[in-house]
Amino acid sequence: MKDEVNIKPGAEFTRVDQDFELSLRPTRFSDYVGQRKVTERLELMVEAAKGRGEVLDHVLLSGPPGLGKTTLAYILGEQMGVTVRSTSGPAIDKAGDLAGLLTGLEKGDILFIDEIHRIPRAVEEYLYSAMEDFVIDILIDQGPNARSVRLNLPRFTLVGATTRTGLLSAPFRSRFGMNNRLDYYDHSDLQSIVKRSALLLNVDVDEEGSLEIASRSRGTPRIANNLLRWVRDYAQVRADNHITRDVADQALKMLEIDKYGLDEMDKRYLQTLLERFQGGPVGLSNLSVSVGEEAGTLEEVYEPYLIQEGYLKRSPQGRIATPLCYERFGMKPSPSQPELL
Repeated sequence: MKDEVNIKPGAEFTRVDQDFELSLRPTRFSDYVGQRKVTERLELMVEAAKGRGEVLDHVLLSGPPGLGKTTLAYILGEQMGVTVRSTSGPAIDKAGDLAGLLTGLEKGDILFIDEIHRIPRAVEEYLYSAMEDFVIDILIDQGPNARSVRLNLPRFTLVGATTRTGLLSAPFRSRFGMNNRLDYYDHSDLQSIVKRSALLLNVDVDEEGSLEIASRSRGTPRIANNLLRWVRDYAQVRADNHITRDVADQALKMLEIDKYGLDEMDKRYLQTLLERFQGGPVGLSNLSVSVGEEAGTLEEVYEPYLIQEGYLKRSPQGRIATPLCYERFGMKPSPSQPELL
C-alpha cells in the first residue's frame, strides 16, 4: 500500500521482486488487512485453480486510488507461484506494445495493467482475442501490402486495475472472470495496517497514536502509511521516537490535516462551496476554477471521500453542501436552501 512504482512497459519481475519485498506491501492473503469479501473470493479462486492445475482466470480490480489493487495483483502472483509482469494503460500506445508484452509471457504468468481504462480503444480490442482465445492478430504494413499475422500466446492471467470502471467498454469488462470493487477502509482496519507498518519500520507507536493516524487517513492505506512516515520523522526530532496520540496530533497539524481527516484542499473546496456559492448547487467547472485545481482531480481524488463522509452531494444541478458540511465549518444553510434549514 505504498506509492505505486513506475514500471516501464515490458519490465519483468521475479516472483518476489526485491524492492517489492522491502516495501510495506503484504505478500500473502493472511497479511492483507481489510477488503474481506474480496480477499475471500480471490483466495477461493486461487485454491480452485491450483487444485485443478489450471491458469487463474482474468481479474478486474476497481476502486479509488491507494486501496491495495496493485498489492492484490502481486499477492495473486505469489500465491499462484508465477511471475508478475506489470505496466500501465497510458504506456501501451499501440498494438505492437501490447504484442511485445503478451509474447514475453510464459504459461500461467500474470500481466498486471494499472489504470487499464486508459488503454486506447483500438488497442483494447486486441485484448479481446488474447483474453478469450489466447491469440493476437497483428496487422503488418499498410495499403495493398497489408497482411495479418496471428500470434499464439501461452495461457496467461490478465489482472486489470482501474479507478474508473465506467470508462471500460462493456465487451471488455465482460471478458474478466471476476470483477472486484475495493471500498474505503474503516478505522479499525486502518489501525491494524498502521501497527503492522510501524512494526516493519521499527517505529514505536502506542494504541491511541496508531488510531489517531488511522482516523485521519481518509479510509486509504496508502495515505495511512504516508502519514505514518511523516509522524515517525516528527517523533524522531521532537518526541524521543515515541508516537502517542498527542504526538500524532501535533505532527498532522503541521500538515494541516484536521481531526476529521480533512486536508488543506478538502477545506478549501468546502469553504469555497459554502462561502462563494452559498452551498450550491454549483457546477464542477466553476469550483475547479475557484480552488485552482483541475476538475478531473477534484472529481476523482477529493470528492469521493467528501461524499462518503457526508459533506457533499452531487445533483443534476451541481455540487451541494450538506448539513454536516455547514456544521463542521460553524455555518448555517442559506435561505436559498430551505430543505437544509
